[in-house]
Amino acid sequence: MSFTYDDVGATRQQGFCPPGFRPLHVRARLGEGEPVFRRTAEALLTWEMHRLLGVGVDTGADRAAPGVDVTISLAGMIKAPCRVVWTVEEARRAEWAYGTLDGHPECGEESFLVDRTGDGTVWLTVNAFSRPAKWYSRAGGPATRGLQHAYARRCGSVLRRLCARELGED
Repeated sequence: MSFTYDDVGATRQQGFCPPGFRPLHVRARLGEGEPVFRRTAEALLTWEMHRLLGVGVDTGADRAAPGVDVTISLAGMIKAPCRVVWTVEEARRAEWAYGTLDGHPECGEESFLVDRTGDGTVWLTVNAFSRPAKWYSRAGGPATRGLQHAYARRCGSVLRRLCARELGED
């Protein structure tokens, strides 16, 4: 399968949104300290965050890596095939992005970043650009966009709860 858009890898450029696409930027505070960073980075890179969101994750890979195909499914009915286009694993930053493939209800790219700032605060940032690719995405109009924002915000909530449960963080 091939990507459904031209600007593959463009989410590396902070704030870039190709013409004809809608941007999305959501940032959530996850906690503080190295243990929070390590745990959330691992959950991000191993698909655990997505599974905790309650979506289906179908992939043959244990971790996000360039070239890995993954299909996210919602309610077992909507299938969203994607391919990881880039990853970053550094001491204070873990990030990856996937782009849409043929059959995805949207067209575009989404990146997920967990980083630990200089003061020790750990953040999740979701950046994306997209446009509808299927009739039902177009028909959903603003409601579809609202669901995308809610999904991105929920990513932060899920990671915060994971750390609260496992690490005793607030």
